[in-house]
Amino acid sequence: MTKLKIGIIGAGYIGGVHASILARDERVHIAAVHDVAHEPAQRLANSCGARPAQSASEVIESCDAVYITTPNTKHTELAIAAAQSGKHVFCEKPMATSLAEAQAVLETAGKSNSVFQVGHNRRFAPVYTTLKRLLTESHPPHSAHVKMNRGELLQPAWVGDPLITGGFLYETTIHMFDMMRFLFGEVTMLQALGSTHEYPETDDFSALLQFSGGMHATFASSADAGWLFPYERVEVFCHHSTIVTRETESIVYNQLLDGQNIEQSMHQLAKEEKLGYQQEDQSFIDSITKGLPPAVTAADGYKSVELVEACYRSVRTSAPVKF
Repeated sequence: MTKLKIGIIGAGYIGGVHASILARDERVHIAAVHDVAHEPAQRLANSCGARPAQSASEVIESCDAVYITTPNTKHTELAIAAAQSGKHVFCEKPMATSLAEAQAVLETAGKSNSVFQVGHNRRFAPVYTTLKRLLTESHPPHSAHVKMNRGELLQPAWVGDPLITGGFLYETTIHMFDMMRFLFGEVTMLQALGSTHEYPETDDFSALLQFSGGMHATFASSADAGWLFPYERVEVFCHHSTIVTRETESIVYNQLLDGQNIEQSMHQLAKEEKLGYQQEDQSFIDSITKGLPPAVTAADGYKSVELVEACYRSVRTSAPVKF
């Protein structure tokens, strides 16, 4: 069997996570790694038997599939270049850091016959796949409260620079915007309030969301609340039942009025599996080798950017945004 040649553009933390997972997949060979900093690219290439490439274009030209794991604001240009070259593309979240850029990526991906998948890993995390199953099969949701705090924007230093991240909501909170669509359906209205405290951008948000099925949710995200566990949490309120997630570690729910709680723990899982990275990489390679549609599409990536932009817009205008 001819192995897929994988290229990785961006040799930081998340590039290393994907490389370590892909190195264990017998269907692929990591052929090339590029980073604007030579030493990280050399280290990552050495760790997975690849060669360091001199440019991103060299990676795109020489590989069958490309992982884009650069800083957020660099995703769009690379995603478009790889898709225009007919390569399979795995683009880490966010797909873009503006609605115009997201539209450009969406249109380019739509013209390609290759797979384009966006790295919203939490869709694959066992905690959230379990929650999705419960909501679909036995616990129709009425309302919810969702929280995701970054904790701080100090370590690493670049997470506090909007020129690199695109803004606080693009760096961390976008995970939960995508998760709310995944769990509850399309958003029809979003209204948000925001304030600035520690960092040179809006760093604290509260929002109210309405979904197409009539469900509603509150959402909170703070960039300076500290790392108090669980910094990521979903509470769903159903008919005589509540379901609560604690990061990607566990899920607890009760049924009717018997007063008994059921808990499923994911503590025993490896970090890559607990967070869904292993499953999303397998899904991407499955889509290429088996001709399956990508699990997280460019349209999904666009929608998550749209929700982030709507949140910023609502804060600026003090008005709701309708979709």
